[in-house]
Amino acid sequence: MKNDERTFQEDKIEGRNAVLEALRSGREINKLFILKGELSGSIKQIIAIARERSVLIKEADRNTLDAMSSTRSHQGVIAMISPVSYSTVDGILEKASKLDQPPFIIILDEICDPNNLGSILRTADAVGVHGIIIPRHRAIGITAAVAKVSAGAFNYVPVARVSNIGSTLDYLKSKGLWIAGTDLKGASPFYKSDLKGPLAIVIGSEGKGMGSLVTKKCDFIINIPMSGKISSLNAGVAAGIIMYEAYRQRTV
Repeated sequence: MKNDERTFQEDKIEGRNAVLEALRSGREINKLFILKGELSGSIKQIIAIARERSVLIKEADRNTLDAMSSTRSHQGVIAMISPVSYSTVDGILEKASKLDQPPFIIILDEICDPNNLGSILRTADAVGVHGIIIPRHRAIGITAAVAKVSAGAFNYVPVARVSNIGSTLDYLKSKGLWIAGTDLKGASPFYKSDLKGPLAIVIGSEGKGMGSLVTKKCDFIINIPMSGKISSLNAGVAAGIIMYEAYRQRTV
């Protein structure tokens, strides 16, 4: 896939039958726009399946849908579909298994800055991370800006989008992974922590850090010691520092 703006423009599926079949097929859908107040016919079924799959649904007036439409026959429904193919959590674990390596995964808790995600992807590729997990909502996905900052790393590092980070952490634990959270109040510095073996490292969002539920589900919390006037690093830099320490420990 070429790294340019045209490649990453969101594609659209329009019309009731087309959108319904896309949902049934499991196609990755970013957002669903429904005509405000429209609940007739197959629209009810479309909404039900979308909710079951945790697809974000937004109501829009007819003028808005007409302006969005390329076909001029949207029938009150337009689905915005992902321009890239996302992985699954199992797909990431399978990649590690095929390489006969303990899983090394980065989990991003509501990262919204494309520069941070792009930077993390680039570093992840450099240190052999098997995949990155991001939330389906309240977080940035693979966009043109992210692809540019990643310098093409998005082609080599699988990214999985999940509906619930907390449940995903439980699933990874059931697969034998340890979960390391990151926070200034962490119990030990990152360089004194064991980052070998099956591991997922959680990086919190810009400004807020990890959510309280995610923090509770971590097996241990690590910190990056700081002695300057600024109290925190941006997510991309913090992730890079910790990923390289994990890489060092895993390759010595």
